[in-house]
Amino acid sequence: MEKWVPVALFLGIAGFMVSGEAVDSKSSFSFEDNFDIMWAEDHFKTSADGQVWYLQLDKETGCGFQTKQRYRFGWFSMKLKLVGGDSAGVVTAYYMCSDTGPERDELDFEFLGNRTGQPYTIQTNVYKSGVGGREMRHTLWFDPTEDFHTYSILWNNHQIVYFVDRVPIRVYKNTDKPNGFFPNEKPMYMYSSIWNADDWATRGGLEKTDWKKAPFVSSYKDFHAEGCQWEDPYPACVSTTTKNWWDQNDAWVLSDSQKEDFAWVGRNLVTYDYCKDEERFPETPEECSLSPWD
Repeated sequence: MEKWVPVALFLGIAGFMVSGEAVDSKSSFSFEDNFDIMWAEDHFKTSADGQVWYLQLDKETGCGFQTKQRYRFGWFSMKLKLVGGDSAGVVTAYYMCSDTGPERDELDFEFLGNRTGQPYTIQTNVYKSGVGGREMRHTLWFDPTEDFHTYSILWNNHQIVYFVDRVPIRVYKNTDKPNGFFPNEKPMYMYSSIWNADDWATRGGLEKTDWKKAPFVSSYKDFHAEGCQWEDPYPACVSTTTKNWWDQNDAWVLSDSQKEDFAWVGRNLVTYDYCKDEERFPETPEECSLSPWD
C-alpha cells in the first residue's frame, strides 16, 4: 500500500465550506430531541453527560435509533467507534432511508466485523424504490475500534459522496434520466443500528458470531445534519433557487484535493466494486459509465 496522508487532514473540511460544523454539540444537541429508539430500548445507553450513545448486541437482540426529522438532500455526519476485538458476524450500520417499506430509497454505510486482528470492511450501497445491488467494499487506513472517526454523506441532485474523516471514498453520480438509478425524490431519515448478520457479513457467512464475546457495543456521538428538513408537500429549500452550500456548484463535483484523496483510495482500499462484477452484471449498469471526476 502506498504511504499516504490524506489532503483532507490538512484542509480540515476536505474542500467544502461546511457551516455550523464548529457548533458545540454538548450545548446544542439532545438525543431525546432529535432521535427515537427503534427497538430494544434496554440495549441503548448513554454516557454520564449524555453525549456518547452506545448500542448493544447480544444473542437476544440488537438495537437501533433514527432521527425524528426527514431530510431531502444535505450533509450528514456522525462519529462512530466500532466494536473491538472479535466482531465477526456483527454489523454496525449507519444509513439514510426513506422508510421501512419495500419501495424504500436508502444510502448505506455498513461496517462488517471480523475476527480479532483482521481489518473491518466498509460496505456502502445505494437503493432506489427498493432495488439495491450497488455495493462497494473498502478497507480502512486506520483501526476504527480504537477511537471515534467521522463518517459522512453528501447528498444532492448531482451526486452522492461517502466520506470517512472527510476523505471521499465513493462518488455516485446522477444519470439525470427519468429511469436513472439515483434516489432524489423521497425524503430520508438517518438511522444507526447494530445487529447480527453472521449468515453473510464475514467471509460470506463462514465466520459466525462468537456469542461468548457478547455484548458487542458500538459507540456514537456528534451527529450533525445540515440539510433540507422535509415539510409536506414540498420544502422550498430543494427548489432551483436554493442557497444551501451542499447544493451549490462546489458541492456538485469533487475539489482538486478531494480528487487526489479519492484516487489514492481507489488504488489502495477498494476490495469490491459492483461496476466491475461481470458475473452479476453482464450488462454494466448505466451509472457506472459516469465519471466521478466530473
